[in-house]
Amino acid sequence: MNRKIDYVVPPEFDGEKVNNFLRGGIGISYRTVRSLKQIKGSMLLDGEPIRTIDPLKAGATLTLILPADKSTAEPQQAQFETVYEDDDILVINKPAGLAMHPTHNHQGDTLANAVAYYLAQKGKDAVFRAAGRLDKGTSGIVICALHKFASAKLAGSYEKEYIAVVEGEYTGSGTINAPIIRPDPMKTLRAVGEGGEHAVTHWTALENANGLSKLHITLETGRTHQIRVHFAWLGTPLAGDDMYGGSTEKISRHALHCTKVTLIHPVTNEKMVFEAPLPDDMKKLFRE
Repeated sequence: MNRKIDYVVPPEFDGEKVNNFLRGGIGISYRTVRSLKQIKGSMLLDGEPIRTIDPLKAGATLTLILPADKSTAEPQQAQFETVYEDDDILVINKPAGLAMHPTHNHQGDTLANAVAYYLAQKGKDAVFRAAGRLDKGTSGIVICALHKFASAKLAGSYEKEYIAVVEGEYTGSGTINAPIIRPDPMKTLRAVGEGGEHAVTHWTALENANGLSKLHITLETGRTHQIRVHFAWLGTPLAGDDMYGGSTEKISRHALHCTKVTLIHPVTNEKMVFEAPLPDDMKKLFRE
């Protein structure tokens, strides 16, 4: 189903070209504007077709008609919690153990497949476009854009907050600024190393118990495995993270959860905040 979005032309864009409003007023990417130009009838002014070079009139309604696109993932049912949904975004609380995208190791048992199934049950279809990604073992909030326009607008307009449980005792707060390298291009494993990609992690200690610390974490950069690598480098790997030296005695996956995402809605421009409570396996680490 096509997505139709209406915008009332503000006074400051009276007489301006459609392209100027799309790029400067709405903030649509050059690529999206170019794709709209290629589709007949995708842009209307008060119901009449209009080109990107045509002038606008203050108070008029500019309508964008975004064509539906078809999912490339095979629909397959899997459990996840829907936190929020509208015509533009789907917000999910992803369980640990569910990979994001199909790979040679995961065919059909991914969040992309689960979202395709979920939408198909509602008579909808969309390519799986996640704003950022979570490792298979990481739980928490995932934002899915339901069309190209939403995906382009979400890029760089959201902030994530995490809860991690690490081995060792932390108090106060701090920052880890250490570059991350990929020692072997054939392996996923990362490490701190000279000449690597700039990576900065901010942490605040929330709780200590059983030789573990619960930390609130925000990132300045989004490198693969950044949180896991940084704390392993300090000698305090995430609980359960056997890839980076953590013990699986008390939890069977790395103890990392995306607890909160703040974003600007790609169509309404409304500031929205989505949260997911800490899952039971991470809560139990502080009950014993």
